[in-house]
Amino acid sequence: MPENKLNSDTRERILDVAERQFMAHGFEGTSMRMITSMADVNLAAVNYHFGSKESLLCEVFRRRLTWLNHERLRVLDDLEQQAKGAPLKPSQILEAFFGTLMRIGEDESLGGMTFLRLLGRTLTDPAEFIRAFFAKEYAEVLERYKLALFRALPDVPKAEIVWRLHFMLGAMSYAIAGTDILHVITGHGIGDMSGKEEDEQSEAKKLSARLMPFLLGGLRAPLPQFSDSTRPQQVPLAKTARNQPQEKKP
Repeated sequence: MPENKLNSDTRERILDVAERQFMAHGFEGTSMRMITSMADVNLAAVNYHFGSKESLLCEVFRRRLTWLNHERLRVLDDLEQQAKGAPLKPSQILEAFFGTLMRIGEDESLGGMTFLRLLGRTLTDPAEFIRAFFAKEYAEVLERYKLALFRALPDVPKAEIVWRLHFMLGAMSYAIAGTDILHVITGHGIGDMSGKEEDEQSEAKKLSARLMPFLLGGLRAPLPQFSDSTRPQQVPLAKTARNQPQEKKP
């Protein structure tokens, strides 16, 4: 086997194992010894390809996010080209951004649910080095999608759109992390309601089908009303609905 092919295979094997171990045990709980043992390589090989555990985690994410970011921009470009200068519908923007991410869960070659859970768990409490990594990786994509939402919702204050994007990202991160808070609080988990186990592809599809309407509902929610003291006021939906941009049906 040519040396370049051997190095490539070794690198991918290390990344595959590291992805699974980081997802299962977290960054702090995963040792380099665990990774080298399961990947059947020595520490020198990991150091040669990645240099450190921090760099290894970044490469685990970069391998998947390169495709994700490219695909998100491609889908948005296609939608904007089809719109011929008109603003996109909010549902189109959310589907392009969050729906593209959820497709990863259905495709093992893109990381499947293993990568989605790792991403969700890391985003909920990122270390400083990975926070800086995500900020750089997501910068162009988030800026494009933020501008698309500004155009789609011209009557909504930009600050409010940014807040809602923040909430949606948080909900998405928690959902894909696979942590069942219902079980922690009540002793009855989400899985208890289905009565059967499902393969990960089906799980990813159903999670997406539940998550996407929830995110869109949050984006469309009535605007908060504040008094002079900045305390939120309880304003009936009927009184705020007229302030909300209505999405036209195709």
